Amino acid sequence: PSPPPPSETPSRHAGLHALEVYVPRHAVSAAELETAHGVPGKYTVGLRMAEWAACDEDEDVVSMALTAVRRLVEAQGLRYEDVGMLQVGTESLLDRSKSVKSHLMALFAPHGCANVEGIDCYHACYGGTAALLACANWVESSAWDGRWAIAVCTDVSDAPKQYPFMNGAACVAMLVGPDAPLALEAGRVSHIVHEWDFYKPVGWPTMGPIIDGPGSMEVYFSCLAACQREVEARGGGTFVDAHDFLVFHLGSGPKFVRHAFESAVAAAHGEGSVGEEEVEAMFERLVAPSLRLASRIGPMHTAATYVNLASLLLHASPPVGSRIGVFSYGSGAASTMYALHVRGEARVDAAALVGMLDARERLPPSDFVAVCDRFSATYGRFDWTPRVRGVSPARSYRIKAVGVLGRREYEYVPFDEVQLRAPDVAAAEAAESVVQAASASSSALLQLLASLAGGGT
Repeated sequence: PSPPPPSETPSRHAGLHALEVYVPRHAVSAAELETAHGVPGKYTVGLRMAEWAACDEDEDVVSMALTAVRRLVEAQGLRYEDVGMLQVGTESLLDRSKSVKSHLMALFAPHGCANVEGIDCYHACYGGTAALLACANWVESSAWDGRWAIAVCTDVSDAPKQYPFMNGAACVAMLVGPDAPLALEAGRVSHIVHEWDFYKPVGWPTMGPIIDGPGSMEVYFSCLAACQREVEARGGGTFVDAHDFLVFHLGSGPKFVRHAFESAVAAAHGEGSVGEEEVEAMFERLVAPSLRLASRIGPMHTAATYVNLASLLLHASPPVGSRIGVFSYGSGAASTMYALHVRGEARVDAAALVGMLDARERLPPSDFVAVCDRFSATYGRFDWTPRVRGVSPARSYRIKAVGVLGRREYEYVPFDEVQLRAPDVAAAEAAESVVQAASASSSALLQLLASLAGGGT
């Protein structure tokens, strides 16, 4: 039998009230990186990138999420007791059992708060959208208890060797509640299929994914077209014509989004029916403002769509009454197309966000690659203490230590620190080799694990 039709109960206009973006402090110029890689013009012109961001070994998805959530709560004048749901989207898992959300509950514990619904949402770049929709659904439901919800998207893009330009990292924490200035409209559509375009199998020796680059682009475009067809079939109009602004999942970068937009225009009006100049004008008006932040950060997996949304809010200031069309995608593959109705001004601290990007440490390409390599080397590593290069930003979290059983401890940095001397590269590499050798053959670790299990070796 068919389920009963949707009820006609009035909407609470659930959606976004505020966004807090955090980006790690290390960056590199795209122009300098393409010169170092011997591919002049490929990154700046070919990919439309200006800079990339990266985590060093003292940051990860949990430290970024702790920072973003705490800053959001403090900036919006909330009490932790006022938050009733916290959902996290990420594909950068630190554990195959313990959630990132459980780490974030360390923020709530000092306030006696444990009654906070929600957990992690896990599917490539799509998890952040799943987290947001879960929060909005809760606010609209009979289960809502009058408190705020927070959706967190936190990820590190670790570039595989064949795509050295795919580094990036960011976290977005979004405050979700009723009567929102950016309200989710009803009538969204999804397209979810089984694909192998991008995946990270258990036991794979590196943190980075297995990618079918051309195949992944095809799956993205296929999901985009399928969502467009369904929206149009439901009477929602074409994606590129029915909205005043558009936000796309970033993929590999801004140039990829340009290709996605061209694909959407062709699907709406027919291949070649819209001239190149008109397509460019449409892109600049509808999409380009959403990509300015991403061009300074790089791929961000789950955070990408919502960093793009924050960028649109900063650089286009959508007026009340306008509609923002959003297409979210995650390889493997899951996608959703929905609309935000602008009913007011969602809060994004423009000065703080741009100031954070401007204040980052610009590294020479070789040093930036070393930072990325150090972060990658934390995969599967136990019993270590991170080195801190440069200055941890004020009001941020970082990794304090990782124990012999992989338990990660974090510490809060309330103020700007005194500049620390960059570590000697040769000494750091020597120390790294010692740590890795010890980790590979540690009988003490095996004995400890055996004793915890209650058995012998």
